[in-house]
Amino acid sequence: MEHPENSTEYAGLQVNSGVEQPAIVNPYLKRHRYRRRELSVGEMVEGILKGDITILSQAVTLVESVNPDHQARAQEVINKCLPYSGNSIRVGISGVPGAGKSTSIDEFGMHVLREKGGRLAVLAIDPSSERSKGSILGDKTRMEKLSVHPDSFIRPSPTAGSLGGVARKTRETIILCEAAGFDKIFVETVGVGQSETACHSMVDFFLLIQLAGTGDDLQGIKRGIMEISDGIVINKCDGDNVDKCHMAATHFRNALHFFPMPESGWRPQVLCYSGFYGLGIKEVWDMIYQYIDFVKQNGYFAYRRNEQSKYWMYETINEQLRLHFYNNPVIHRQLDTSEHAVLGGEMTSFTAAQKLLDTYFEQLGK
Repeated sequence: MEHPENSTEYAGLQVNSGVEQPAIVNPYLKRHRYRRRELSVGEMVEGILKGDITILSQAVTLVESVNPDHQARAQEVINKCLPYSGNSIRVGISGVPGAGKSTSIDEFGMHVLREKGGRLAVLAIDPSSERSKGSILGDKTRMEKLSVHPDSFIRPSPTAGSLGGVARKTRETIILCEAAGFDKIFVETVGVGQSETACHSMVDFFLLIQLAGTGDDLQGIKRGIMEISDGIVINKCDGDNVDKCHMAATHFRNALHFFPMPESGWRPQVLCYSGFYGLGIKEVWDMIYQYIDFVKQNGYFAYRRNEQSKYWMYETINEQLRLHFYNNPVIHRQLDTSEHAVLGGEMTSFTAAQKLLDTYFEQLGK
């Protein structure tokens, strides 16, 4: 296109056409996509035992994959890392959304790394949307100090609609982290429903974070979650909220006296702290280490870990049976027919389920 300034009416003025613009895409860029070399099982195990965070992350990704080939390789890696695991303190952390779990983990983690040294891994279970099936996986952004600490490893995992599956993978990730030299493991739950029970089945100490001043304090005293808690801490004990927190702590202590003595022989303690201002963090860690020393002396520590291993054996059997059932091609074809029959009122849900199970067992017998 000719510049209008070059017209004869603009005497003495001329505009050059300029330099030809280069292509947007670099012509020297290789067309083929770069693919990272896939590590063998031996190389992956060697890297994990050396504490290589990059290889550890790749191994965790392998564990979380639903690809059957990846799962087979992941099990090989886990089995070879198993002899090097079991040498950490596993702490489960739960609480209602907004209780300050991520901020508290940041403070708890920094305190123990400063005071005790070692390495810390944080495994955060993040809830997935029921509609989009996606997860934000943003817990790491709220752990500003730990996320840049050289001795910490933060790994968020989506539930992806299967809490039991992600819990099993989290337990396997614990094994990998322990083999990589992490002697302190935090497992943060989504804070709702069955996640607390799943988390309790894989940790040594279960910490429940509560809030005060959010209405009726008795609403926080729920028998199920209280019974599995080894320690209860009330967050945001600062400013004008101090008196409310101490009053809520008194309510919790009174409620705990009505519960039977836990199997461990340890009566859960109730403490107040402020995760935002870092107040009372030392007392929380003192409670955790007192508990660990107590249960190691009376033998409950080893007993609980053995019970957890047995629990996950049965959980794995249940999950594999469920997957095998739904992946059966005959069952897969009959599911739609049975579903339409139930929706059309032709048969009950129980009858349809029984027929599918009968078909499945007939296939196994062939």
